[in-house]
Amino acid sequence: MSHDLNLVLLGVNHNTAPIEVRERLAIPAGRLADATRTLVHQPGVKEGLILSTCNRVELLTLQENGSSTHADLLRFLQEYFAITPASLTPHLYEYREREAVRHLFRVASSLDSMVVGEPQILGQVKESYTVAREVGAVAGTLDSLVQRAFTVAKKVRSETQIGSNSVSIASVAVDLARKIFGSLDGKTVLLVGAGKMSELAARHLIQQGASNILVANRTIERAEKIAEQFRGQVVPFEALYDQAARADIVISSTGAPQKLFDRSHGQHFLHSRRNRPMFFIDIAVPRDVDPGMNEVEGCFVYDIDDLQQVAAANLADRSREAAAAETIVTREVEKYQQRVQSLDAAPAIRNLQEHAEVIRQGELRRSSGKLAGLTEEQQAAVDALTRSLINKFLHAPMTALREAARDGDAQALQDLETLYTNQSRNKTGQTNR
Repeated sequence: MSHDLNLVLLGVNHNTAPIEVRERLAIPAGRLADATRTLVHQPGVKEGLILSTCNRVELLTLQENGSSTHADLLRFLQEYFAITPASLTPHLYEYREREAVRHLFRVASSLDSMVVGEPQILGQVKESYTVAREVGAVAGTLDSLVQRAFTVAKKVRSETQIGSNSVSIASVAVDLARKIFGSLDGKTVLLVGAGKMSELAARHLIQQGASNILVANRTIERAEKIAEQFRGQVVPFEALYDQAARADIVISSTGAPQKLFDRSHGQHFLHSRRNRPMFFIDIAVPRDVDPGMNEVEGCFVYDIDDLQQVAAANLADRSREAAAAETIVTREVEKYQQRVQSLDAAPAIRNLQEHAEVIRQGELRRSSGKLAGLTEEQQAAVDALTRSLINKFLHAPMTALREAARDGDAQALQDLETLYTNQSRNKTGQTNR
């Protein structure tokens, strides 16, 4: 990483911000490219990537040294999401350089997740990276850093058992449903919105005995596809409020800007069900279900933060594996930092170019008497010729230096730099004699 640039990560997550704050910062998939473009147009930002999930929004940036990084990123969040500093700043965290690298590696490896070991986060990081590449927001430095994060995550998965028996939000939801209903045999499940997590939850519920699946989605084709998969039934979205009372369990994940279900809906549903209990699993951010519905007797509403508490009970089983994973991350951060610090070919190339220019100027001075009779145009041609020759001679050593840096061969980089610099010095000395 160039010494003229700083790595800065600013964000909020499930540990620092309640869902009320996170849902105001949520970026729909369709707007991620626009948000990333806007981020890299901020003053001083050279490269950038945005990770937006139901549990976190993070800005990973490469910034020019000396730019007011925190203030610029904070202003971006305020302006892009129309959120006041007072409601945002208490929940923000900021990491720089080594700590930013460490945080990224931990996030990609699912060590910073609400449910440690869950596999979804790596796919979400890859999606953010793909979008950032498509809009030209990541180049050399961030590109290689994020690629390294993928490698570290893979290493953590293969060298520890952190992913085995991992507790997904879906399986947590099933545990809660079992506590509410006792048995899930014959229960009816309504999927509102057809996201991957709700599909997973439905699959878990069927495995535990739920037999009837209803699907409501704004796009009817998507609803039909999911219903066919589960041998279920499509509920037209416009009939949602008339049909919802048929369901014992409602899994909602639409990501609609306004809440779909409020307290009055809960009262209506319970009346229709003759007060038989109804369980709402709200995995949408922003939320689909008004938490006030919990006040209706017989309605049980759990949002994604509530599910975290249940998931936390399962973390002890994986603490040993998480500790092993943390050791891998620490080792990989150290290796990455050493590589960045020792394998920056730019200073070596710059030194080589400077030495070569000294030689060129010296040779021109030595021959100045012979060139005195040339016209201005001829002198310019000689100058261009000598520059061209120097560039041709430098091409091979510069390529060798870059390859040594890219391959992580610190010794080769050092040896080449010493060799080429000494050769340049010797030639400079010969020229000056």
